[in-house]
Amino acid sequence: MKALFAHNALLADGWRKNVLLQWDDRGNFTAVQADAVAAPGIPGARLVMPGMVNLHSHAFQRALGGLTEVAGDSKDSFWTWRDLMYRFARNITPEQMEAIAAQLYAECLRHGYTSMCEFHYVQRAPDGSMYPQASETAQRVIAAARQTGIGITMLPVLYSYAGFGEQPLKPEQARFRTDARDVLKIIGELEPQRDAQVEVGVAPHSLRAASVAQIREVLDHLPKARPVHIHIAEQQGEVQQSLDFSGKRPVQYLLENLPVDARWCLVHATHLTPEEVMAIAQSGAVAGLCPTTEANLGDGLFPLESFLEQGGRFGVGSDSHVSQSAVEELRWLEYGQRLLQQRRNIATSVSERRVGDFLWQAALQGGAQAAGRPVGALAVGKRADLIVLDDDHPNLDGIEAADVLGCFVFSGNDNLVRDVMVGGHWVVRGQKHVAQPAITTRFKKTLAELRELRA
Repeated sequence: MKALFAHNALLADGWRKNVLLQWDDRGNFTAVQADAVAAPGIPGARLVMPGMVNLHSHAFQRALGGLTEVAGDSKDSFWTWRDLMYRFARNITPEQMEAIAAQLYAECLRHGYTSMCEFHYVQRAPDGSMYPQASETAQRVIAAARQTGIGITMLPVLYSYAGFGEQPLKPEQARFRTDARDVLKIIGELEPQRDAQVEVGVAPHSLRAASVAQIREVLDHLPKARPVHIHIAEQQGEVQQSLDFSGKRPVQYLLENLPVDARWCLVHATHLTPEEVMAIAQSGAVAGLCPTTEANLGDGLFPLESFLEQGGRFGVGSDSHVSQSAVEELRWLEYGQRLLQQRRNIATSVSERRVGDFLWQAALQGGAQAAGRPVGALAVGKRADLIVLDDDHPNLDGIEAADVLGCFVFSGNDNLVRDVMVGGHWVVRGQKHVAQPAITTRFKKTLAELRELRA
């Protein structure tokens, strides 16, 4: 029997005691029974939770971490950071991309993520030509996901322009260039990769980089259930550029011109009017929030409280990967709101007053929706993705289950994730990824190569 006996498990309706979890050879839960009796021979764990979905990732940027924290001659912003990132991306190879992604995904697994949504836009060779297989770099990233065991939603990016009004790309953006036909070709090549661990959707980069007509063309040929992600209203400069181009703010322009619904994830959506907050919530789309990256880039704070009041759905992602911790994203999502409102305990609902529990459960639901995969809950038919917390750690030793998520999210900086299962397979044991030595060796070699180019 493929089974685990959880003395305390976080189910969709909260913490339950003595939960027998069973799964099949395909890695799907076949039984989730609370108030069960432990059977001989079935391994047990005290604190078991669903693994988190990371709904926004640019994996290659993991190798850039810490190298952009030097002030320039003028005031630094997202736009100056972007220029540095472009230079970094200029020479990276598919093999290096795979090595970086594997390191990142292993780190994310160790910190409680069990699924990734990869917003993948480095498609071309350094000289700007398309690889013989258009999906070459996307396949490398999927290979990294398979190596580490993490589930992945691959989102090939539509990226044609440097700004609103179809401004031509800059030379440093040549590796990102795709039109609707290119993206559909990549999606078609990736079709054989789709299985229980891999989904394929699409990501128009932004309204700056893709026209409404192009996005419509891709959507017309994309299967209707596939996820659609887009960067939107991340920066005040982007909002102003949209107003100059169309007379409308980015979210308003998007909602008026494209069929935004529950399969969409609007990434960042930082700068919104009250009307836009309501419209996104009513559309059923997920707000993809990345607090550590948004803080690192000086983006601003998402209007979470009013969005939740309208019934809005959200999930979290690590984006540029200045952090690989789901806890840190959720913690700073709440802390940002506290600083903004000068109050405490913002992210709650009428039915859930515990902030940690509300954040984890809500981000699970939004992340699963954005991933387009059956994840995000310990429930029959879902993927057997779970994390086991380190109940020997002083922060969790002896506490009641009702207090676990409050301590997990808001107490200390130690990683409290001990073991991780994805699709019925243990990929992290005792806080170590099962393939970590080989992954780390390749990553260190890649960093040395890239730093030599940078020098």
